[in-house]
Amino acid sequence: MKQIAILGSTGSIGKSTLDVVRHFPGKFKVACLSANSNLGELNSQIREFKPRFICVNDEEAAGKVRRKTKADVFFGQDGLKEMVARKEVDKVLLAISGIAALAPFLQAIESGKEIALANKEALVAAGPIIMRKARKKNIKVIPIDSEQSAIWQCLDGRNKKELKKIYLTASGGPFRNASRRDLRNITIRKVLDHPRWKMGKKITVDSATLMNKGLELLEAMFLFDVPPEKIQVLIHPEAIIHSMVEFIDGVLLAQLSATDMRIPIQYALSYPDRLSSNSFPQVDFYKLKALHFEEPDFRKFPCLGLAYRAARELGTMPAVLNAANEVCVEEFLGKRLPFISIPIVIEKAMDRHRNITEPDLEDILDADSWARCEAYKITERI
Repeated sequence: MKQIAILGSTGSIGKSTLDVVRHFPGKFKVACLSANSNLGELNSQIREFKPRFICVNDEEAAGKVRRKTKADVFFGQDGLKEMVARKEVDKVLLAISGIAALAPFLQAIESGKEIALANKEALVAAGPIIMRKARKKNIKVIPIDSEQSAIWQCLDGRNKKELKKIYLTASGGPFRNASRRDLRNITIRKVLDHPRWKMGKKITVDSATLMNKGLELLEAMFLFDVPPEKIQVLIHPEAIIHSMVEFIDGVLLAQLSATDMRIPIQYALSYPDRLSSNSFPQVDFYKLKALHFEEPDFRKFPCLGLAYRAARELGTMPAVLNAANEVCVEEFLGKRLPFISIPIVIEKAMDRHRNITEPDLEDILDADSWARCEAYKITERI
């Protein structure tokens, strides 16, 4: 039985992961749970799954949790690192949003744990450093995002020299058919109304700007060690083909499944085995009838172009792209920044950044901090 640490257990990915565990109680055991501020949800999870270790955001929250459990309770970044390093943990599922996942990510690799990855931002900001460390420690980083999981499955066991192109599919988000003028007065409610997926607020905003697909571009580059010119974004509104790979002989492999995050989560937990999931939704081709594909509109969704720019420049630029975007999403959700201004702020921050082409971890963290401060300054002037 695999002992799982779920970092970010009260978010949408964390809750979906716990649902997978419910379906396979003989295969997986929850060893650790972590949450930021949703203590009510966390306490319910503790009662049901009885983890041995728990981590929360701060010391005050840790005190509240300790009064309701006999488990060991940690707090903060140091607590996360200590928890994932415990010998009782076999696999770490990283569902923490943002750059906060970077420290426990690196610690999990250093401790020799298998990684199931649902966080984009840490890999975007520090992908080369993370993947070098993973290769050195012989650790597999198995993606949970449906698109990256699809690519992983299509490439698994194949000669990468035979790869010609990766097709990274995108639903197009809620504004695929909107005009550029329509985007000027977009409300938060409309942004959060995704046509295909039920996700957390941050990733849903990213999907609406197509920044989510831009982050996935960078993520795929680092996960699969391919240059940006080998990755093509393809709008696929049905979201049934989660991504495709093309080989040098013209053959394409596509991975298809219903739009349910529990499916890639289950595979990331059970890899290399596949488990029966008859309780999860299935693809019905008779109802589907047709699949559609479109080119992305870079003028309407400039965030995608900014991600390609960061992919070409590399160095500390991906960290700046990611950090500025996190600030913009936060400001938009706080009603302090118009939706249409998100790419404007990000581009200004990137233009002002002095890129370090071969950064170490300290350089990346400095660039992240600088970009956040710069993005806040730019936002105040808009």
